Amino acid sequence: MFLCRENELNKMNRRYRTGSMECIIIYGRRRVGKTALIHEFAKDKPTIFFPALKSSARENLQALSKAIYYFLHPEAIEAPVYASFDAAFAEITRIAKEQRVVFVIDELPYLVKADSSITSRLQHLLDHDWHDSKLYLILCGSSMSFMEKKVLSEKSPLFGRRTAQFKILPLTYLDAARFHPELSPADNALLYGITGGIPHYINKLNVCGSIKDALLENFFDPSAYLFEEPENLLKQELREPAIYNSIITAIAGGATRLNQISDRTGIDTSVCTKYINGLTDLGIVQKRLPVVQKSAKKTTYHISDNFFRFWYRFVPGNMLAVSSGNMERIYDAAVGSYLSAYMGLVFEDICKQYLVFYAADLPFQLQEIGEWWGPDPNQKKEVQVDIVALGAKPNNTTSGRKMLIGSCKFKNEAIGTNELDLLKEYAALFATANDECYFYIFSKSGFTSGLLERQQQGEVTLVSIDEIYGLGRRSE
Repeated sequence: MFLCRENELNKMNRRYRTGSMECIIIYGRRRVGKTALIHEFAKDKPTIFFPALKSSARENLQALSKAIYYFLHPEAIEAPVYASFDAAFAEITRIAKEQRVVFVIDELPYLVKADSSITSRLQHLLDHDWHDSKLYLILCGSSMSFMEKKVLSEKSPLFGRRTAQFKILPLTYLDAARFHPELSPADNALLYGITGGIPHYINKLNVCGSIKDALLENFFDPSAYLFEEPENLLKQELREPAIYNSIITAIAGGATRLNQISDRTGIDTSVCTKYINGLTDLGIVQKRLPVVQKSAKKTTYHISDNFFRFWYRFVPGNMLAVSSGNMERIYDAAVGSYLSAYMGLVFEDICKQYLVFYAADLPFQLQEIGEWWGPDPNQKKEVQVDIVALGAKPNNTTSGRKMLIGSCKFKNEAIGTNELDLLKEYAALFATANDECYFYIFSKSGFTSGLLERQQQGEVTLVSIDEIYGLGRRSE
C-alpha cells in the first residue's frame, strides 16, 4: 500500500494532464521512496521505465533497449539491442511524437558514469527533438551531490531544461505515523527515531506488536535486512567506506567538534573535513551553528539520519550479543534503558516540526528555527537550549527580537517548574532585555500541577506528546 507523498503526486499528475513536454528531476537519498513514488505515478500511464545499471555503457544500452522493446511488444521474450544510445533515444522520440508517454531514467548517475556524454545528449534532445513532443521525462537519482551539481546546477548541460524538480526528503513525524495509526504517540515517536521517516525502513521493521519485538526480529539479528543496511549503503555510495564508518562512529560516540572527530579517528582535520562533506552530501551528517551568536568556532556535527544514529548507537556495542543470539536476554539493559536518552535529539526534531506545522497558532511568524549552545559563566560549563526560533527583525533597530525558546523532554516522568526556571536562566545568556521571549516546554509524560499553574499565569506554553501528534489540540 502506497502512503504519503500526495503533494508530489498531485503536482506530477497536473503536469501530465497538460500534454506538454515535461522534464521532471527527482532526487533524494537512497531508500527514501523515489522509485515507489514514480511507480505510483506511472501505474496507470504508458511508461518506459529504465533503471540504469552500475555497469558498462554496453550493458546499460542493452537494458534501455529491453525497456523500449518490451514497452512496444509486451509479450516479447527477447529484445534486440539498438546500435547506440542515439538510436534508442530516436525510438523514444518517435513514440513521443505519437502518444503521451512517460520515460523514466532511474539512477541517472549510474548511466552518466558509464557514458559521460549522456547529459549532453539529453540536452540536445530536449532542445531539438523532444521540446514539442508528448514526452514526460523523469530523471531520477540517489546521489544528491551529483543531481545538484551535474543536473541542476548552471554548469550542467541540463541546466534550465527541467520543468520541475522534487527533492524527496524523509517523511515528517506525522506522515511516518500514518503507517501505524494503532501505535501510541510515544511509540510512533520512537519508530520515527529508529527509521528516520524512511518508508522502506518502516516497512522492513514490520511492527506488528511491540517495537521491542520488531527490533529483535528485524534489526538485532545477523540475518535481518536492517542489520547490515548502513554498511551496505556506505559501500554502495562511497569509495572508502571504512574511513566514513570511523567518522560516523566517532560522531555517534559524542565527538561533535572537528578536532574531536579528528582525534577519535586519527585523521587530519583538513582530510576529515572532506569526508564529513561527503557524509553531508548523503544526508547522513549535518553541520550545525547556534541560531543566535553564530560563530564558526561553535560549529558542531551531528548524525542527522536517525536510522544511522540508532544503528551506530546500539548495534556495534552489542555485536557480541547479537552474533551469539543473546540479544533478547540483554535487550532491556542494553537498549531499552537508554531509549529515553537516545530520543532526546529525535524529540527535539519532532518538536521543531510541530512548530512549523502549527505555525498559525504561534504568537509570531517564524523566520528561523534551531537551537543554541554556549558557555554559562555561572556554571562554568557549556549549556544548550533545545529550541530557539526567531521572528522577523523589526524595522525599528532599537526594538528587540521575538524569540520562542523551548525545552523538549522525552522522559518517563512529569516535567516540573524547575525546567521552566532553568530555561529562563539559560535564555538570559543570549536574550537581551529588549527581546520578547515566549517559553515553550514539550513533554512525553505530562507536567506537574505546579508547572500547569504557571502556564495558567501566562509564563509558559506546555505541549504534550498527544498534542504534538494532533490529539486533543487546543484549537480543536
